[in-house]
Amino acid sequence: MTTKPDAEKSVLSGQAWDDFCDALKEAKRFILRPEAPAGELDRAEGFRHLTRLIRISLEQMLEGSDPRFPLLFRSITATQKYGGDSPDNVYHNATLRGDLEYRIRGKIGNAIYFSMGTKANRYFTDGSMASTGELDCKNLLLDADGGFEIMLSQRPQPGNWLPMQPDTSMIVVRQMLADWRNDVPATLTMECVNGPKQPEPLSAASLAQGLAAAAGYVSGCARTFTDFSETLKTAVPLNTLDGSLQAFFIRAGGDPNIFYLQGYWRLAADEALLIESEVPECLFWNFQLDNYWMESMDYRYLKVALNKFNAKYAADGRLKIVIAARDPGPGTGNFIETGGHLEGGMILRWVHAQAHPTPRCRVVKLDSLRH
Repeated sequence: MTTKPDAEKSVLSGQAWDDFCDALKEAKRFILRPEAPAGELDRAEGFRHLTRLIRISLEQMLEGSDPRFPLLFRSITATQKYGGDSPDNVYHNATLRGDLEYRIRGKIGNAIYFSMGTKANRYFTDGSMASTGELDCKNLLLDADGGFEIMLSQRPQPGNWLPMQPDTSMIVVRQMLADWRNDVPATLTMECVNGPKQPEPLSAASLAQGLAAAAGYVSGCARTFTDFSETLKTAVPLNTLDGSLQAFFIRAGGDPNIFYLQGYWRLAADEALLIESEVPECLFWNFQLDNYWMESMDYRYLKVALNKFNAKYAADGRLKIVIAARDPGPGTGNFIETGGHLEGGMILRWVHAQAHPTPRCRVVKLDSLRH
């Protein structure tokens, strides 16, 4: 453990910065692992992925590191993503401490699904993010104007209460939008109710600790999700969707009200993956393609995601998705493009669903779908 004099010496000499940069250099081993796809696109996206993780980690582990002054920030955006992020979601994170108490105030927007979970964040050590408390829109009490107040604490509270545990270190907020371009998420503010009123000036110890934690977070995330892509290749048959890894997704910070079906896809340029499924009664569902690094593909410009409200259904209500390098034409199903990739991950989420059907998947020649 670094002592205060050691931290001051490290910062004044610049060694803390050198250690941070050296730790970031080491993270390249996850991009260069021999099992990972090594083409130009995948390799370039891999190193860009590290830059995105750096941005997230610095915001959380340095700028928002003091749990007495929680910074509730947009952790994932269209250009800052990881962990199989949903294109339909607005995500917020903040650093917490289990022995403190917090208040979140807000006004509900028009999200279809809204949830908050407190977590024991260990991405920078063992790659896990265990749940320590959950609250979602089905249990959220609102006033007449759609406003709400939520208390976060270890001790039970009246009204909206989000539990914490002694090892709670983070909150994850999810809002699922039917139309992410136009729908308005909830407005949120957060404060610590039993902490000091004003932060102390930045110390050498805080800076050194924040830099070290940020570098550890980058490596922890890169390891966790490249490991998961490799797990998908062997635990789930190629080009299928499977719910058997639900426990892993929850351990990595997933929402327990969501049933995740994951798979790893690999297609030749002349092939298509057909996915057909019954659609259960549910609050929301969505489907997306990811790259190897478990980032959603660029949904701003590519048709790489689908949800309950923008999908087209068959006459009998079934869902049909066609994944391919190019659109086979009308009448073949909901087209999802591979965006220049030959392989990657895919996720189907059933949210507050009455059942969790497993889709039927098969690979066909792309030309066979043309009429």
